[in-house]
Amino acid sequence: MLTLIVTVIGGLVIGLLGKAVAPGDRDHIPLWLTVVCGIVGMFVGSLVYWALFGHDNGSFDGHKATMNNATNGVDWLRHLWQVAVAAVAVMAAAALTGRSKRV
Repeated sequence: MLTLIVTVIGGLVIGLLGKAVAPGDRDHIPLWLTVVCGIVGMFVGSLVYWALFGHDNGSFDGHKATMNNATNGVDWLRHLWQVAVAAVAVMAAAALTGRSKRV
């Protein structure tokens, strides 16, 4: 149950950040879709970061590096990748749902 709560809250935060950095007017998609885009951003962004930078990190803090914990401390670069992927997901959601602002 805690994993579900953390996933939804993390999806909300990453989704809102992704919506904020997405170019153009993307405020017309509903909150639930923003959370879904954030969850997609969290998962896919972590996978991309892991594939590019994290998979060859050695052991630290007594455990091997994993997709969700690849450095000592906070994985700031992983979070940036998550927000970038969420921004792309928000743009795709706005385009697919036809909810982008039309002039």
